[in-house]
Amino acid sequence: MTSSRPVRPVRIGPRAAAALVLVSAIGVIAFGWPLLAGEGSGVTAHAQSAPWLFAALLVLLVGVAVATVADGGLDAKAVAMLGVLAAVGAALHPLGAGTAGLEPMFFLMVLSGRVLGPGFAFVLGSVTLFASALLTGGVGPWMPFQMLSMGWFAMGAGLLPGPERLRGRGEVLMLAAYGCVAAFAYGTVMNLQGWTLVSGLGSGISFVEGAPLHENLVRFLAYCLATSLGWDLGRAVLTVVLTLTIGPTLLKALRRATRRAAFEARVTFEAPKG
Repeated sequence: MTSSRPVRPVRIGPRAAAALVLVSAIGVIAFGWPLLAGEGSGVTAHAQSAPWLFAALLVLLVGVAVATVADGGLDAKAVAMLGVLAAVGAALHPLGAGTAGLEPMFFLMVLSGRVLGPGFAFVLGSVTLFASALLTGGVGPWMPFQMLSMGWFAMGAGLLPGPERLRGRGEVLMLAAYGCVAAFAYGTVMNLQGWTLVSGLGSGISFVEGAPLHENLVRFLAYCLATSLGWDLGRAVLTVVLTLTIGPTLLKALRRATRRAAFEARVTFEAPKG
């Protein structure tokens, strides 16, 4: 018998929301400042600043988690679910590594964000990439940027119109469409991180320090088309296929687990009858 109790995502309170805004603002600056930097700013020399960004990101992620706990959104059951989903995502991530961008973990992030909400999803995406990097030895200057990008990717699914407005086949189609668009967006954002640090490319696609913004954006678009379109397409297609085929079953399983976990339920004690 199926419970009629609605599935509630992990609540995001004002402190958690403020922490998310702060970490996202820092991330936007970290990704985009080279496009606005003047000539002679030494953009490529700042590749060594990634460890500092990583340290700051870890502090901010802990801040998001602590703020969510303080707001009553994360309890022990939610943390346990976070650990399980992050472990599954970290195990899925290496399966498609090096194979035309086929990364099955992306569809898991979409569905988890949909069921559990944007705050939970952001932490889940970031923690999953962190765990995957430790598992595969993929630790490098790109890792904090991957953590941010995956956090945004998962959080976006949690910000889609609520399930009370759209359920069934329509919901699955919406999630598939989001996964497709967001898969390309993820690759584009990550390209922005690496493009400014790579030298020796063709003049038509190379980053030119101090050039007008519109000129560098044209070069960046050409860079994406020339270097990563195939990878992004493979990621998007696999995300859509898995969402349409496995998605309905996994959504039901996640909602069943969330309903049984009863996040934010108050614990009450009754005196023994005697």
